[in-house]
Amino acid sequence: MRDHLPPPSPDSVPTRGFAHLRQPAAVDDGAPPVGPRAAHVRVTQPDLLRRAQLEKSRGRLVVAALGFGALFLAVAGKLAWSTVVAPAEPTRLYAALRAVAPPAEHAASRAPIMDRNGEMLAMSLPVTALTANPRVLHNVPDVADRLRTVLPQLDRAKLIERLSGDRGFVYIQRALTPREQQGIINLGIAGVDFEHAERRYYPQGRAAVHVLGNIDVDGKGLSGVERYFNERLSTRRDDPLRLSIDVRVQLALRDSVSQAISDFNGIGGVGVVLDINSAEVIGMVSLPDYDASDITAATNDQRFNRATVGVYEPGSTFKLLTAAAALEYGTANVYTSRFDASRPIRYGRFTISDYKGKNRVISFPEVLAYSSNLGAAHMAATFGPQRQREFLRSAGMLGRQSLELPETALPLVPPANSWREINMFTIAFGHGISVTPMHVVTGIAAIANGGILRQPTLLAQPPGTVRDGTRIVSERTSDIVRRLMRLVVTDGSAKGAEVPGYFLGGKTGTAQKTGPRGGYLPNKRIAAFVGAFPINAPRYALYVMIDEPNPNANSHGYATAGWVAAPAAQRVISRIAPILGLVPEDPANSAIIAATSIPLQPRGNPTAAPAVAGAPRAPSVSPALSTRPAEPRPPARPTASPTQGLQPPGYRPPAQGTPSLRLTSVSPQVTGNLAREAGLSLAPR
Repeated sequence: MRDHLPPPSPDSVPTRGFAHLRQPAAVDDGAPPVGPRAAHVRVTQPDLLRRAQLEKSRGRLVVAALGFGALFLAVAGKLAWSTVVAPAEPTRLYAALRAVAPPAEHAASRAPIMDRNGEMLAMSLPVTALTANPRVLHNVPDVADRLRTVLPQLDRAKLIERLSGDRGFVYIQRALTPREQQGIINLGIAGVDFEHAERRYYPQGRAAVHVLGNIDVDGKGLSGVERYFNERLSTRRDDPLRLSIDVRVQLALRDSVSQAISDFNGIGGVGVVLDINSAEVIGMVSLPDYDASDITAATNDQRFNRATVGVYEPGSTFKLLTAAAALEYGTANVYTSRFDASRPIRYGRFTISDYKGKNRVISFPEVLAYSSNLGAAHMAATFGPQRQREFLRSAGMLGRQSLELPETALPLVPPANSWREINMFTIAFGHGISVTPMHVVTGIAAIANGGILRQPTLLAQPPGTVRDGTRIVSERTSDIVRRLMRLVVTDGSAKGAEVPGYFLGGKTGTAQKTGPRGGYLPNKRIAAFVGAFPINAPRYALYVMIDEPNPNANSHGYATAGWVAAPAAQRVISRIAPILGLVPEDPANSAIIAATSIPLQPRGNPTAAPAVAGAPRAPSVSPALSTRPAEPRPPARPTASPTQGLQPPGYRPPAQGTPSLRLTSVSPQVTGNLAREAGLSLAPR
C-alpha cells in the first residue's frame, strides 16, 4: 500500500516539479519538519501566468514612458527654436503657404476710404442678414414673439406688419452678430433664413463724418464723399480712396472747437485747416455732429454741414479782402493813406459807427488792427462798388466752391444791378453778404500765399505739391496783407490767438445773425477767426467759428471773436503744429520779426501830406508800395463840406432844409437793414 502525502499549504515555497513530493510519510512525533521537505511550496499554473503578464506590462510601460518623454522633449525643443532661436520661421512658412494656396477673402462691393496717412476711415465688412418668406410663415404673432427673444430691439408691431402679407421676401435684420445668428438657428422657425450681406463701418466714429457722409441700405452713397465718389467707390473696389484729411488733425480740431462751444454755451461751430500750397483740406469740422455708423440716430442739425452749406455774414474777417483790393487797385497806400474815423457815416436814416472807436483819423494798418468799420467803409469807397464786386468775384466769393462734396451752398449776395454804395459800405466790413466758412478760408489763403487762388480739394496730393491757381493779387500786395495780419495778432483784436514761435497772422470777425425775415437778431452772433501760419512763410490756413456764443465769467461779459474764436484758434495751432511737422522758431528772431512786422502808424513821404479817404483828390500812393497805378484823380470840387470824406462816392449833400437821403433804392433783404458788428452802433437816426 502506497503512502499518500498531504496537499501542500497555499503558503508553501514553490518547487520546480511534483515528483519529489511523493515521499513516504514521516512519523509524526510532534516536531516541526526539517530538511528538504520544509523548503518545498506548491505553485499553480494561473499564478505563473499572472506573474509573467506583470513582467511584460512593466516592460511595455517603460518603453511607453521613454517614448512620451522623447516626444515632449521634441515639442519643447521645437517650441524653443520657434520662439527664441528662429522666431521668424513661422512667418516665412505662413507666407510660403499663402503663396501656394492663398485663402479665400471676402470681395467687398465698395472700396475703403483712408486718410492721407493710410488710417482707415470707412470700410465694408461681410455680415449676415436675417430674412423671411411671409408666405410660408404660420402664426405670425407667435413667430414675432419668438424672434424678439433673440432680437429684443425689434418693434413687435412693425415686425408683425412686415411678416404679414403676400410678399415672398423681407428683411428682418440687416446685420446679425454670431451669437444672434446661433440664437435664431436654435429657434428652428420655418420660413426664416439668412443672407450674406455687407455693412459699411466707420472705425473713427465721429471724426470727419461730414466729409465721409453715409450710404443707404443698398450700398449707394447718400452724402459726403460717399455720394460724390459713389461710382468710383463701387467700380474700383480694390483701390482705396485716399483723402487729404489727417485724422489726427481732425480730432484735435474737433476737440478745440467743441471746448469753445462748451465754454461759451454756443449752439454749434466750424473748424477748417487748409494747406496753403496744395489747397488740401487737412481738417474740417462741423459741430454738432454724429457717429457715422449710426446715422438713424442723427438729427437734422447734426447732419447739417456748417462748413460748406451754412452761409453766414463773415464780419470783420472780410476787411482783409477790402484791404487787399485797395492795395491791388492802387487806391490806397499802407504808409500814406489815412481814413477818417472821427465821426459816424450817415446814410439816410442809418448810421455806421465803430465799437470803441478811436474817434480820429486812423492809418491804414490801424483800420485792421482796431477793426474799424468806418475805416473799412472809407477804404472801399476809394475803389467803388463795381470794382469791389469784381474783386470779390475773382476771390471766389460770389460762386459755389468746387469742393468734392455734394453739400455746397451758393453765397447770398446782392444782385449786380443792386450793388450800390450802401452795399459797398456794409460789405467792406463783412455785412450785407453771406458766404460759407470754406469761402472765407479759401479767399484768405489766396491773399496770404502770394496771391494765388486755389480751389480746395479733399483728395490727397503728392507731398510737396503746389497746385495751379488763378492770381488775384500781386506778391507785393500779399506781403503787405500778411504783415497786417501779423499786426492784428500782436497789437490788435486777435492777441488771444498768439502761439509763441509760430508767428500767426489773422483777423477776427464778429457778425450779427440775420433772422428769417432779413432783420438782425438781438444777441445772436457769429464769432470767427481766420488766419495763416507761420506768416513769414505760410503753410496752413485756419478758420474757427462759434455759432451764437454767450459771455461767461472769464470773458468779462463779452462774446466777441477776440474772446471766443481767437483762444480756440490758439488751442488748435498748439496741438496741430507739431503733428504737421512744424518746428517753432525763436519768438525773438529779428529777421522774422522784420519780415512780418509793420508799424501801426507808418511814416509816409515827408514831403507829401497824408491823404484822407473821401477828400476831393485820390490818396497818394508810394511807387515802392503800390501794386498798380493809381486811378485818375477826379475833378476837384470848388469847396469841401464839413462832412466830406464820410459820404459814398457821388453823394451830394442835400440842400438846406431838405430831408436826408433815404434808402429807397435798396431792399432791406439785400442789405440786411445794414450791419452792425457785435456791439457796433448801427441804428436808425
